[in-house]
Amino acid sequence: MSRIFIDQIGNHHSFEIVPKRIISLVPSQTELLYDLDLEESIVGITKFCVHPFHFKSTKKIIGGTKKVHFEKIRLLQPDIIIANKEENTVEIVEELSKICPVWVTNIVTVEDNLKVISDFGQLFNKRTEAQKWIDKINFGLEDFQQFVKDKDVQKAAYFIWANPYMVAAGNTFINEMLKINKLENIYDNNPKYEGRYPEVVIQKMRIQGDPDLVLLSSEPFPFTDQHAFELGRHTHHAKTVFVDGEMFSWYGSRLVKAFQYFKKLQESL
Repeated sequence: MSRIFIDQIGNHHSFEIVPKRIISLVPSQTELLYDLDLEESIVGITKFCVHPFHFKSTKKIIGGTKKVHFEKIRLLQPDIIIANKEENTVEIVEELSKICPVWVTNIVTVEDNLKVISDFGQLFNKRTEAQKWIDKINFGLEDFQQFVKDKDVQKAAYFIWANPYMVAAGNTFINEMLKINKLENIYDNNPKYEGRYPEVVIQKMRIQGDPDLVLLSSEPFPFTDQHAFELGRHTHHAKTVFVDGEMFSWYGSRLVKAFQYFKKLQESL
């Protein structure tokens, strides 16, 4: 008898049996699948799926997140492909849907993230493992919220790219992580900029929010001290901090490590 599941963009998927051959197009979701004890089921990953490290030599690389090798994927005979609304394009998802079901996640909040873990637990018959990670994340969140409860809110700008300069704005997982850290994103709901990762004019930072903190992500762009100096010049008093981009932008099981990282970051601020 078929089991019907609904992914996070509303697509219905029917499976006669538990999917056994999985391809992941999203680095953080590859890590989550591994942590749900699904290593043997994962047959294909992207070149950006760097955790766990040994997957680079044990799993088939099928391209990147925005450009995949369709024939390599077809030859792997997957039962399911795991994609993400932000990471992968509509065109890729539509083309891959001709090969097998494509499960699309859409993660902005911690609640969205917990839903993905629960969904994977149901989908791959790993309910016990999923619940363990859900419990760990809920505990970590509650513990961290207690840790920062007496801290003042600070204004922040989170940069992800230079030449041109781009930031994480509203309706992003990064923005949610900033909120948890009691950091008010000056580009959240800023009417001057459209989109989730807008290109910004750094010379206008003072009049458009004048942040207390300028955060430079370790990915996807390799920021340098020169960038930090240049950005700092366009604020009145901001402290410029290099931060681990994986901790702010990777969802899935990574949140457990992220909360511990955030504690250390808060102490340095």
